[in-house]
Amino acid sequence: MRFQLALNVRNLDEAIPYYSKLLGAPVNKRKPGYANFAVDSPPIKLVLLENPNATERLNHVGFEMDTDEVEDTLTRLEPQGLADEVIRDETCCYANKSTVYSTDPEGLLWEFYKFHGDTEVFRASPRRDTPAAKPKPSATCCR
Repeated sequence: MRFQLALNVRNLDEAIPYYSKLLGAPVNKRKPGYANFAVDSPPIKLVLLENPNATERLNHVGFEMDTDEVEDTLTRLEPQGLADEVIRDETCCYANKSTVYSTDPEGLLWEFYKFHGDTEVFRASPRRDTPAAKPKPSATCCR
């Protein structure tokens, strides 16, 4: 399991060298408006989203997991009404993944996902398995 922190940045070209030095790691993936760092120690995935007009620096937080961990998380969250969105086959942030989304009471998006592979598309229409009781339109992909 790897903790994920997704930040809004004004300029990727300025942010990438800073975070590369800070984390002691090269950029793992770089696409238009998007970059990520996959660090082994401590286990963190730092995602940078170029959003020059964002009012918040924090975009969302989450965990990159194995398939079983995602299913266990869904099993734990769904009965409590905390699984806002379940997407089994999603293209988001230049990746194909299976995702469970939850939004905290103050609007912070949490993402629990299994990475399946890289894509050349930032976002595509997902197959949704959203619990009928509580779908939230803001709980999808990187905002």
